[in-house]
Amino acid sequence: MSEAPKRPKLPPAYRLHALDSVASSNDEARRLAGEGAEDGTLVWALEQTGGRGRHGRSWVSPRGNLYVSAVLRPDCDLAEAAQLGFVAALGLGDALGSVMPPMTEVTFKWPNDVLVNDHKAAGILLESVTAPDGTLDALILGLGVNVAHAPADTPFPATSLHDEGSGHALEAATLLEHWSRHFLTWVNRWVDEGFPPIRRAWLNRAKGQGAAIEVRLPTRTLHGSFHDLDESGALLLDTAEGRERVHVGDVFFGPSGADAGPS
Repeated sequence: MSEAPKRPKLPPAYRLHALDSVASSNDEARRLAGEGAEDGTLVWALEQTGGRGRHGRSWVSPRGNLYVSAVLRPDCDLAEAAQLGFVAALGLGDALGSVMPPMTEVTFKWPNDVLVNDHKAAGILLESVTAPDGTLDALILGLGVNVAHAPADTPFPATSLHDEGSGHALEAATLLEHWSRHFLTWVNRWVDEGFPPIRRAWLNRAKGQGAAIEVRLPTRTLHGSFHDLDESGALLLDTAEGRERVHVGDVFFGPSGADAGPS
């Protein structure tokens, strides 16, 4: 294995495992969680050889981008812990505000994408580790950000931070430093105040609220307008048949979903 990268400067709440290459940072974080890794353990790799997104989709992971997975041990059930995906997005939104040029538009696409100037720049993947009694033992939060490279020919247009004007001096380690600080701030607020302030802040940057969208579920497709998030983070969709509460799905923008692709 090549020499591990230089460690970024992180708040003391984190314990960093810096790797040159790994199959999947989420898988490595899960392994560490099984060995008793503490809350705040981070696995950061310069590249992934088997990265994945939601529903097992391949996540192209060349060097130059940010791939990090956190071991989190929130004192709550899995449904509530899933709110940390919104917390992570807020942390990244603030981090991007620190490193991107003025007037760069950063928005959130439900449930787990971060867009820069209407193009996908980052995705968040949550995976649970359960205890023998079925309760939540740990939450693995994976974050992938297109810092230097973006995949081509994706259903939803992708971009990199370099392409959006960050300048080639921006490195993944620098973005990790910014994200770690902002994520910690939002986590502390979530712990202290619950989901309401997280929900409000996320909605302030939500892409498509009030607009027509298509939501593709495993067994059916819904059409309607993006009304709101409920108190748990589920998407509230107003359809011709009434309001639907959606917990998992892929959002497409536009009346027929022709303008966008899956998360």
